[in-house]
Amino acid sequence: MPSDAKILIVADHEDTLYALESALSPLTHEVVCATSGDAALKEVLRGNIGLLLLDVRVPDAGGLEVVRYMRRVVQTQYIPIVLLTGFGPDAALSSAALRLGVADLIPKPVDPWALRTKVSYLFRTHQRLRAMECELRELRTRPPSRTLSGRGRAVGRTRGVDPRSPVPLELPLQPDSAPQGG
Repeated sequence: MPSDAKILIVADHEDTLYALESALSPLTHEVVCATSGDAALKEVLRGNIGLLLLDVRVPDAGGLEVVRYMRRVVQTQYIPIVLLTGFGPDAALSSAALRLGVADLIPKPVDPWALRTKVSYLFRTHQRLRAMECELRELRTRPPSRTLSGRGRAVGRTRGVDPRSPVPLELPLQPDSAPQGG
């Protein structure tokens, strides 16, 4: 994921957006806002969103509908989503959200410190995952290396292998290095 990935906050009330944006401002990540489910989906599909902070009840597509859609789209299916709810404890909502792969369901009003801590952790974890995926793709496209490097050179020298030569599939065991019977 690009290091300039953004946090998307989705809520239908301007005061809620302002409070959440203020709570996250110490994190120094760019924050973008949307006021409906449709606007949230458009922003997410533009790309470069590293985390979604989503109110359960937003106009157009509701919070759970946004999550359902995102989980079906390859480019958005692993973006961490934190749902916000003002409904209090709701077992059915919690169960549905967790089945859809929501990272957490947070009741409102939100504790700013707890929100920052959770968002920071999820954002960093997602960035690391994306970086590892990119590295893995790069490694898969690279032709396999057939030469020794690093510690392999030292081991190769002890076995009589020239570190500049291609690595044999199996290093022959030298007769003088065979275990002696006692």
